[in-house]
Amino acid sequence: MSKTVTLRLDEAVYEELKEAARGARRPLSNLIETAALQQIRREQFTDDAEVAEIKENEALLKRLREGSQEARARRGEFVD
Repeated sequence: MSKTVTLRLDEAVYEELKEAARGARRPLSNLIETAALQQIRREQFTDDAEVAEIKENEALLKRLREGSQEARARRGEFVD
């Protein structure tokens, strides 16, 4: 079921989004929805380059393993 959301935009931002939607031949709401989802997914998931960088960092991997072991043993503390 679709939901309606009210969004307040600066006039210049609105015009830029409207022009981009017109250029892509799709509704403004679709352009905003797609852009928002792409940004969220980019921030939530790790890309291949980032995974490779993590795998090469032995100190980080050691800390991750230790933290995982502590979590399984229910040791340590959560930080807000």
